[in-house]
Amino acid sequence: MRWLSLDDAGFILELLNDSAWVQFIGDFGVRTLEEARAYLVRSPLAMYARLGFGLYLTELKKGNVPIGMCGLIKRDFLDDVDIGFAFLPDFRKQGYAYEAAAAILAYGKETLGLKRIVAITALNNQASGRLLEKLGLHFERVIHSPSDGEEVKLFVIDL
Repeated sequence: MRWLSLDDAGFILELLNDSAWVQFIGDFGVRTLEEARAYLVRSPLAMYARLGFGLYLTELKKGNVPIGMCGLIKRDFLDDVDIGFAFLPDFRKQGYAYEAAAAILAYGKETLGLKRIVAITALNNQASGRLLEKLGLHFERVIHSPSDGEEVKLFVIDL
């Protein structure tokens, strides 16, 4: 895993337009490489500058092939830092998300000294919920996301 850069705009364009991203995370309206670069600047790169952490590009060791994103995010409407992940279709259900998310949880605890990490999922995103539970998080309650008013599941882990 590594920090995202503007050079990753092509990958971001593909990931943000994947049907699962649009269904479970949302349509960010990113349709061009320029819009993908703008997303990188205003979201992951801005969070790195502000907090020193964020979403990281997850790539295969062999060939440095980008396969997804995983990292820690600080959302204004959550008291705690949350973990997020998304992978391209060809790399789902192969253990990559678990491996990346487990490493991110360890990083949050050991390096950042976090005592609690949360996660949010769409109500109908069963796959992400199962992964979060496998990682040791547990469902706490349903909350409203102020960005779109949708209800989301809140998962938590005390580290």
